[in-house]
Amino acid sequence: MPLVIFMTSPMERLKDKLTKEVLWIYILDLLKERPMYAYELKERIKDRFGFEPATVSSYVVLYKLEKEGYVTAEWQESETGKPSRKYYKLTEKGRKLFEEGLEFLRNTIEKLEG
Repeated sequence: MPLVIFMTSPMERLKDKLTKEVLWIYILDLLKERPMYAYELKERIKDRFGFEPATVSSYVVLYKLEKEGYVTAEWQESETGKPSRKYYKLTEKGRKLFEEGLEFLRNTIEKLEG
């Protein structure tokens, strides 16, 4: 039986590296607008940036961002009887990280455009 190797194209790998693997920058960008809960962030990423991160990935990234002080989290009770939700809010440290990440991307694009 022949060995089948599934290779992704260079363009597919680039898209993965600049989306799913740096999910934190998209999350921080959205949290600049207002506090949001995890599922809302996932949906906003899909709508605004055109890719859909795995639900587990969103939670893992948010956990790490909170643990490292880039976001804070607060449980809020629903007024409509729905379960309470954990809302994430950008900290000043998170805002600085976002700006540093954005500047790095800008510099990289500038160098590529030469």
